[in-house]
Amino acid sequence: MIIPLALRADQTQEYYFSVKLAEVRRMQAAGHDIINLGIGNPDLMPSANTIDALIQSAQQPASHGYQPYKGTAPLRQAIAKFYRHTYGVTLEPDTEILPLIGSKEGITHISLTFLNEGDGVLVPELGYPAYRAVSRMVGANVHEYPLLEHDGWQPDWEAMTDLVAKSSEKTKIIWLNYPHMPTGAPATRALFERAVRFAHDHQVLLCHDNPYSLILNKKPPISLLSIDGAKDVAIELNSLSKSHNMAGWRIGWMAGAKAYVDAVLTIKSNIDSGQFKPLMDAATEALGNSDDWHRERNAVYQGRLDAVHAFLDALGCTYTTNQEGLFIWAKLPDSVESAETLVNDLLEKKHVFIAPGFIFGPKGNRYVRVSLCVTKERIEEAVKRLS
Repeated sequence: MIIPLALRADQTQEYYFSVKLAEVRRMQAAGHDIINLGIGNPDLMPSANTIDALIQSAQQPASHGYQPYKGTAPLRQAIAKFYRHTYGVTLEPDTEILPLIGSKEGITHISLTFLNEGDGVLVPELGYPAYRAVSRMVGANVHEYPLLEHDGWQPDWEAMTDLVAKSSEKTKIIWLNYPHMPTGAPATRALFERAVRFAHDHQVLLCHDNPYSLILNKKPPISLLSIDGAKDVAIELNSLSKSHNMAGWRIGWMAGAKAYVDAVLTIKSNIDSGQFKPLMDAATEALGNSDDWHRERNAVYQGRLDAVHAFLDALGCTYTTNQEGLFIWAKLPDSVESAETLVNDLLEKKHVFIAPGFIFGPKGNRYVRVSLCVTKERIEEAVKRLS
């Protein structure tokens, strides 16, 4: 006998990459050399001092017990210092920062904290699948707001106003993500100012996911919390996964007004205990990485970017060159039936895996996303396989 599933489990699909990467592993086990350009899993190392801090902390007897639900004070202080240096934003370490097991965890905690069944959530029509999936798991009604391709994938604010005004339920949360994944559209102050004004006007919580601001950024990075009035209506998620090569460490945080942090902590403290202290000690060290360290990492990604452009040129795809972050978003040529067709053909015939755009929303069916998390030499090998 199998116990019936809860509705949320029965209605939620397994994450696309979980399924597809299992297929990739089966092909590798069969002896095929698969070049994986599909996922954003940084292959570069954290800084050496980060690793040293992890080792030193793990050797201390006091490091292996339960830790505070709000993380260690040095970690929160390091996050606050990082925000001052990187974004020019002042945060109170004890009340306006909540460490998380990666920002993906934060999406769930925020949704559990603020959404009742039947509440409305606005998510970008192209975006991180977890925004939709988690909103639906908690019983909220998901409404996709348009992104304007001709305007650099900026939100369609008029359409969003109509969505809020015409919705039969109360819209509680808007998910925003710039630099944008998957399109690579940069963040701008004008965009964030418009978003904060919209949140004030419609009394909704603006949740900004900000993990890519230090990757191939063409101008100084921006935090939503640098905008006047943002703390009244906004929460920002951030993490070390992409910016510090620490994806598997699962270290992130949310930042915002004390009332928002306290509310989310109420939920979080009933779900997990504090993180492993050596990880937090190492993260504290990583947040002090020099600007030169970040420039060196971006120089590596820039070299890979040129190779990815050659790969996309070989496929006949088109793309913009102002994209930021770990991925390149590209449009298929008219001769290709769909992203799914191209992705499957490349995997089966060329043993190269890239991500189809439709996993980020239906509008992505004519697009693909290529990751920079593979060495330049492997990307060049993928180009050779196409020819």
